[in-house]
Amino acid sequence: MPDTHLASDPTSPVTAADLYARAEALQPALKERAAACERDRCVPAESVRDFREAGFTRMTQPERFGGNAMGWDILCGVAQRLTRGDGAQGWVQAIMADHAQMLGSFPLQAQEDVWGENPDAVMSASFDPKGVAIPVDGGFKFSGRFGFSSGIDHVDWIICAGFIVDGDQRDGPHFFMVRRTEATLVDDWHTVGLEGTGSKSFEVENVFVPEHARLDGELARMGRGPGAEVNPGGVYRVPRGFLTPALFAAMSIGMAQGLLDAWLTYTTTRKSRGVTVGESPSSHMIAGECAAEIDAAEVLNRQTVGEAMPILDAGKELSESELLAARRNSAWACRTALNAGTRLFNTAGGNAIFRDSPVERIYRNLLASAAHHIVNWEASALESGRVMIQEAGK
Repeated sequence: MPDTHLASDPTSPVTAADLYARAEALQPALKERAAACERDRCVPAESVRDFREAGFTRMTQPERFGGNAMGWDILCGVAQRLTRGDGAQGWVQAIMADHAQMLGSFPLQAQEDVWGENPDAVMSASFDPKGVAIPVDGGFKFSGRFGFSSGIDHVDWIICAGFIVDGDQRDGPHFFMVRRTEATLVDDWHTVGLEGTGSKSFEVENVFVPEHARLDGELARMGRGPGAEVNPGGVYRVPRGFLTPALFAAMSIGMAQGLLDAWLTYTTTRKSRGVTVGESPSSHMIAGECAAEIDAAEVLNRQTVGEAMPILDAGKELSESELLAARRNSAWACRTALNAGTRLFNTAGGNAIFRDSPVERIYRNLLASAAHHIVNWEASALESGRVMIQEAGK
């Protein structure tokens, strides 16, 4: 197994190029661990260790807690490179960094509760608002059953979505921080893709959540969480649901790139009815077209988030049309990566459908990644197009 120890001093300056190089260096190890990750339905502890040593778990953590406060564009670049190695392992690291950014937008006391106690603490989440928060003195009694909590086996805290319910009044959805030890894990993650993310369900019952451990949902969607007032940098002003889809598109693009890598290697030696498939002009066309489609998806997604971050870094906000266009672009990029991956898988021949073929796991991970609601193409295109026409008519 290749040497994956990429120790980094969390107090030393780190650049995007450093993180990208470390992510690329980890790809061989992630590929080697992919089968075990899928079998165990959990990211290997060795990979989580590697992510920590490479500085990935702190890249979006506020500087006041020893993080690097990297932009969303850099998070997307790292995620794309890691998922090119293995979709499930790269997914969990991206989600951990996503939630570190989100905690950085919570009230400062919530950040102190987590990182003041343990600067290496990481989080999972469940954003389907299934929680019920009953107001009590100083905070809430919080209960609910939640699903899709990627990487929950490795985390210290969980971000849960839910509504504040006070008699007949229902307010939200908002986000609440609970300790992992206060949740009961439900081992129900049996899927056809991204099995290795271990995105299990969990339950919490009458857990006390102090008022400062709540992030107002509307403020989060606008990128105006209270943490943005104490943590400099546009990354803590990223609007939830609009620029955040770029991360999920980046992961799908990374998986499509990994699928192309595997398809090319597989096709060079594959024979069908005694004919070397790699010598066929149709294979050459598939390789060229799919590579172009994946590259186009990558460029659009990278450009979209890359243009947005300087605006946020300058303390400005994106307009409604810009936000909707960003979400649309990421959804298109995700769909385009999936379409290219599907063509590659469909031209890999009958042997590709067997478990442990060089391409089947990668394709199933890509299918699962592109199914995320945040990159739904139809909804994103519809909303963006509606505002475009409205603005043209003014």
